[in-house]
Amino acid sequence: MKNLRQCALFLGGVLFGTAGIKILSSKDAKKCYTHTTAAILRAKECVMDTANKIQENCDDVLAEAKEINKDRKSKEDVVVGE
Repeated sequence: MKNLRQCALFLGGVLFGTAGIKILSSKDAKKCYTHTTAAILRAKECVMDTANKIQENCDDVLAEAKEINKDRKSKEDVVVGE
C-alpha cells in the first residue's frame, strides 16, 4: 500500500512537472514574460532618472557648501589679519 502511494505521488509529480513546463513555455506565458520585462525596464529607467536628479542636486549642494566654507574662511582670515 505504501509503495503504491509513493508510486502514485511520483507519477503525479511527473505529470504536474510536465504540464508546468508546457504552461511555462506556451505563447501566452512568453507574452506575459515580455510584458513584465518591458515594465521592469520602464521602472528601471524611471529609477535611474530619479537617481541622476538626486545626484545632480547633491553635487549642487556640495558646491554651494564648499563656497560657503571658502567665504567663511576668507572672512575669518580678514578678522584675524586685522
